[in-house]
Amino acid sequence: MRLVIIGAGFAGMYAALSAARLRDIQGVTPDELEIALVATEPTLVVRPRLYEPNPETLTAPLSDVLKAIDVVYVQGSAETVDTKSQMVQIATGKATRKSLSYDRLVVATGSRLFRPNIPGLAEHGFSVDSLDDAVALDKHLHGLAKRPAVNGRDTVVVAGGGFTGIEAATEMPARLREILGKDAKTRVIIVERNNGIAPDMGAGPRPVIEDALRKLGVETRIGVGVASLDASGVTLSSGEHIETETVVWAAGIRAAPLTAQISAERDNFGRLLVDRCLRVPGIEGVFATGDAARAACDDDGNYALMSCQHATRMGAFAGNNAAAELLGVPTRPYHQKAYVTCLDLGEAGALFTRGWERKVEMVGDVAKKTKQEINTVWIYPPKAERAAALASADPERVTDL
Repeated sequence: MRLVIIGAGFAGMYAALSAARLRDIQGVTPDELEIALVATEPTLVVRPRLYEPNPETLTAPLSDVLKAIDVVYVQGSAETVDTKSQMVQIATGKATRKSLSYDRLVVATGSRLFRPNIPGLAEHGFSVDSLDDAVALDKHLHGLAKRPAVNGRDTVVVAGGGFTGIEAATEMPARLREILGKDAKTRVIIVERNNGIAPDMGAGPRPVIEDALRKLGVETRIGVGVASLDASGVTLSSGEHIETETVVWAAGIRAAPLTAQISAERDNFGRLLVDRCLRVPGIEGVFATGDAARAACDDDGNYALMSCQHATRMGAFAGNNAAAELLGVPTRPYHQKAYVTCLDLGEAGALFTRGWERKVEMVGDVAKKTKQEINTVWIYPPKAERAAALASADPERVTDL
């Protein structure tokens, strides 16, 4: 029997850990149940931190962890999924392809930044969506120091006032001072199409966020969108033109394109609709998890968000349940009633909220300590020690805040 997991992000990593954990509990050998993880690199990109400087350091190796738990790493990019023949076609490094059969498949392909067809966005926009994107932005920012301080060199526009946009914008003043010098006349501007900053977080946290932006000198343009970009800067839907050499696009994400190959129902974000055990209904042997899945967290109408917090726990349930079906043991319905957010606000600290209503629990330096612990400890892979790694993936305990 073979269980194949596509993706080495947070959901894929925990799917592998959890499946291996159940296999170990059931006393089944790796020869009897092979668990294979397909990814371009055996590396976890710590995506929630890509708004920080030095993004090239924000990865964690997975090879030793996978070896410790007897998970086979298959290098390559999954290009096609044939759910009728239960085969995955993988593009490998040297322009070759190979096919991998599966008895159960976990789609943990994550998400991608949504880039609309705005004139000039592809040519002039940056992002912090992927490691390559974040490295390119960091290189560009450092390159500004070699240019004359004219034509918006010291101005950064962040398009999108949601979670990612706020973290990128509030980190930017310190990054610019480090690169351009403390006397540089820097400007950071958030452009948000909705009528308030952080639209998804609701009214409760907004005053804390707005106060932090004021302290940092971050400007906002609310209720307007980006109309176009060119070499001179960005033009807003209001007609305002802002001279800048740096536009960071942070306005929404969609499920990775591979989900479209599976003939099942998807939501507006491209996520596969799944049942409570994270199976894709009507598709034999296929589970979806993390940003690739729209899953109910509880019986109150709350659904998992496209976030690391939900992806880790969803991955643990998906891996456990896919293995459980092969091993003939009961599956476990995914549930995640606890929900918190911890928003980095740069030198203004952080904001910690609890519950779907986003009740503010901590702000400032106290919340910043929690954010730093989350970013440097909680979201990293377990140590490459078999017992500890397997123990970390109990679905009922993963991300149980």
